[in-house]
Amino acid sequence: MSIYKTAINRPVTTVLIFTAVIIIGLFSLNRLPIDQFPEIDPPFITVMTTYQGASAGEVETNVTRIIENSLNSIDGLKEITSSSRDNISIVFLEFEWGTNLDEVSNDARSYLDMIRDYLPEGSSNPILFKLNTSMMPIIQYYVLAEESYPGLEKILNDEVVTILNRVDGIGTIGISGAPKRYVYVDIDQAKLEAYGLPLELVGSAIASNNLNLASGTVKMEKEQYHMQVRSEYVESSEIGDIVVTTIMGKPIFVKDVATIRDTIKDLTLDEKVNGQEAARLVISKKSGANTVQVCKDVRKEIEKIKKTLPADIEMGVIYDSSEEIQNSINSLKESILFALLFVVLVVFFFLGKWRATFIIAVTIPISLIVSFIYLLFVGSSLNIISLSSLTVAIGMVVDDAIVVLENISKHIERGSSPREAAIYATNEVWIAVIASTLVIVAVFVPLTMLSGMAGIMFKELGWIVTIAISISAIVAISLTPMLCSQMLKANKIRIDEKGNVHIVKPKIDWYEKYIERFHNKVSAWYANLLRWCLTHKRLTVLITFIFFVVSLLPALTGRIGTDFMPESDNGRISVRVELQRGTRLEETLKTARTLEARFGELVPEIQIISTSAGSDEDAGIGALFTSTTNNKISMTVVCNKKYERERSIFEIAEVLRAELDKYPEIIDYQCATTIGMGMGGNRVSVEVYGYDFDDTNLYAEELLQAVKANVKGARDVNVSRDEERPELKITVDKEKIAYHGLNSATVSTFVRNRVNGLLAGFLKEDGDEYDIVVRLREEDRNSITLIENLTIPTNTGRSIKLKEIAEIEEYWAPPTIDRKSRQRYLTVSVTPYNVSLGELAAQVQAEVDKISTPTGVQVRLAGDYEDQQETFADMFELLMLIILLVYIVMASQFESLSKPTIIMMSVPFALSGVILALWVTGINLDMIGALGCVMLVGIVVKNGIVLVDYINLMRDRGYELNEAIALSGESRLRPVLMTAVTTLLGMLPMALSQGEGSELWRPMGIVVIGGLLISTLITMIIVPVVYAVMSRHGERNKTEKLRKEFVFMEMSSDDETTLKTS
Repeated sequence: MSIYKTAINRPVTTVLIFTAVIIIGLFSLNRLPIDQFPEIDPPFITVMTTYQGASAGEVETNVTRIIENSLNSIDGLKEITSSSRDNISIVFLEFEWGTNLDEVSNDARSYLDMIRDYLPEGSSNPILFKLNTSMMPIIQYYVLAEESYPGLEKILNDEVVTILNRVDGIGTIGISGAPKRYVYVDIDQAKLEAYGLPLELVGSAIASNNLNLASGTVKMEKEQYHMQVRSEYVESSEIGDIVVTTIMGKPIFVKDVATIRDTIKDLTLDEKVNGQEAARLVISKKSGANTVQVCKDVRKEIEKIKKTLPADIEMGVIYDSSEEIQNSINSLKESILFALLFVVLVVFFFLGKWRATFIIAVTIPISLIVSFIYLLFVGSSLNIISLSSLTVAIGMVVDDAIVVLENISKHIERGSSPREAAIYATNEVWIAVIASTLVIVAVFVPLTMLSGMAGIMFKELGWIVTIAISISAIVAISLTPMLCSQMLKANKIRIDEKGNVHIVKPKIDWYEKYIERFHNKVSAWYANLLRWCLTHKRLTVLITFIFFVVSLLPALTGRIGTDFMPESDNGRISVRVELQRGTRLEETLKTARTLEARFGELVPEIQIISTSAGSDEDAGIGALFTSTTNNKISMTVVCNKKYERERSIFEIAEVLRAELDKYPEIIDYQCATTIGMGMGGNRVSVEVYGYDFDDTNLYAEELLQAVKANVKGARDVNVSRDEERPELKITVDKEKIAYHGLNSATVSTFVRNRVNGLLAGFLKEDGDEYDIVVRLREEDRNSITLIENLTIPTNTGRSIKLKEIAEIEEYWAPPTIDRKSRQRYLTVSVTPYNVSLGELAAQVQAEVDKISTPTGVQVRLAGDYEDQQETFADMFELLMLIILLVYIVMASQFESLSKPTIIMMSVPFALSGVILALWVTGINLDMIGALGCVMLVGIVVKNGIVLVDYINLMRDRGYELNEAIALSGESRLRPVLMTAVTTLLGMLPMALSQGEGSELWRPMGIVVIGGLLISTLITMIIVPVVYAVMSRHGERNKTEKLRKEFVFMEMSSDDETTLKTS
């Protein structure tokens, strides 16, 4: 027994099955976490190695190159890049998407173990770790304080971080910019030399007298006691009373040669919020945790904590990712609700019956709710991608039910009972329903096989739409006919005086008077139009061909731009400013304060300006991926909500750029409107490869100036390699240091101890530890002459001056050396403003072609433009595959090769609609729009399938070709328009939405609406005409074949007669 007969015969069972599906779906929905995007496991591995005291060049030569050469042979490796900085080497390994990172991590560790002996002495063991989205902060707080400022770090650790760590889902909590308590022992070199003492002896004395040591056990009477010598410092003032040594019986105390300062750490990182001294609290979540829930719990806990903090401490939110996520989710929810409303109204407009409308409307929640079961099963979340997928599907899930219900309604109008109509009508169309569903599945399933950024964006969309459409087909051939058999009413029968039977339709005055009459007029007009076109086939084909060619002109004339990803107005701008190399932190801070004041005056929409200048030595792993020095300023500008301001964030960024151009001391800046894990991004990068720094630097500078001067719409033009900075190179005389019993490592250590300081233990207080640092006073180490006169102890017990064993010279060197594919390189990056990414890339390439490339230097375009080209190439291959799959499905349905070819004639006109829609709206074609183009292949052919299938049915019933086409068009016009309009209106909220995050999916809505609108209008004309042309040709071939067979048979008969006569 067929599924629809079973459903009709067992209505209670059918209803209960689908009710169970709804309950399970709602249960799954309640358990789904909420996040911005699906959980991303990027195929990256990072290898970090420290080499203390080494410059960037030494790190590159002695560490980075060795690691690169070792790891380059790992299976599945796509790209290897590295960054060599002072004291540290970072190597990034990028693998193909889908690579098992656990396996390649084990391989990488094996290779690293083999090269450990080849790394220089003093370097650390390479640390390997995987990057993931949980490293990104989900919420940031600023903390202001006045009297409590010196002890702010302890307050935050004890009263904030400790409590927040108990919140479920919290990963890491970092404190940035809070003053750190330090105990400095500032040595007077003159006094130290007078006593003939090395600095290391002072540090050793301080450390050895700051211990609590176990000293055994002793039994006394009935008790056993553990003995302990306790000499840890209780107060910092005790350090001055420590005896360093004795000279001629006289003790030399620490206070005799040094000054003890219990203070805060020397300023290296300055944090300000709206011009006030501040610290930042940066919170990340655990992998897989619910971002929205974690942020909600943190906010709730912070409100409780505020009541326990000192009165002068103020806490506020700089960035809360849950707000952006929630706003985007709410915007998509509105789009879904509006789409649902539009679809229901369209169905009611065409059918005029509330019961029929209800039956169609039931299809929507059932089809969509099953998607929540899938999301829970695969461990995904309710995010922008999944909700956008539901918005895409909502207009299509009713298509199959519309076809079934419309056919059932026709049978009822002809006098059948609802039950009989449900069975026979469903039997007529169920194959077409399955075929049209397979067409959509053929479009969306291949999306799940994409990799890279496209795979992240489209895999979930492909599965959700496929599942929703498949469930909608099952509902259409089971629940829909069952509900029709139970809810639709049969027409009454009236027998007149002569015994004739008449069908009496229920009266709906307003519907029959206006809507039904309108339907009939449109259907009749369309049938007449088809008859005219069928008698003027050549003219019709010529007109449509001319329209197609003309529609391509905006694309052929360059009026349609291309981007990689749409950028979203999230209300935040990241401003990075670089001053001249060597600028002191104090001068950098003056510029930062000036910029803060000017930005506040120029942009009243600004709510928060969070500024960082300098570098934090204790920032941890996160600091390794940023370049922060004394001459750089980093600002996060937070504006009010999108709907509360007239200017977009992109216009505000342009105002800030104009202001930054006025400062001659600023040598480079960037105003980025895409921050963190935002999926937007459109930058053109020119990669310049070459070993010689001078050659690549000169080329990059020439290109930089050319782009700034000649490229329209170029913004934030900058070079990745920082300016060379002044360094002091200490070249030791190896023969002399050997004579004194020294080596390069010990000399380096002695110099570092005197300049940066020697860690001599910790001062412990209330469970916290504070560094005790021994170093020379500032006035003993702030010039080259003073550095040359540093005292270096020898193994013989005497001391020598540094200048006796080494030469000190000032030179300039790059602070960072970047490499890619094991070659040195730098990038010149450009951001487009009011131009498309494709247009900007073309202009930049033109400038590259004008500049002579030095020997040994290679140049190529990369960045987001390269990603765009790769993605578009993948999308084109996908499009070809989908067209083939759709053709195969249709060929199997019609058991014909010509019929699918006829239907595919609608696809080129979808392209016409896409181009016209993009041209009219001024939207560039990006990755999301390209996805809409791929989707259109399956959407637009559904109308042709319905039309051609019914034409075949009418011809089987004996109608002449042209009349069969005209009658089919008239009969199928309403379901075709219903399915097309429901899909169009389902996409309309997506295309028109102005909510946060709407920019991401707007191109898809515009592309689908434009393509479907034009394709539907043209398809209803060109498909019947081409069908008629190809059918006439086929009939002529068939007639000619039959005529030849008949002549052959006639000739054979004549031959037989002649033989008999003989």
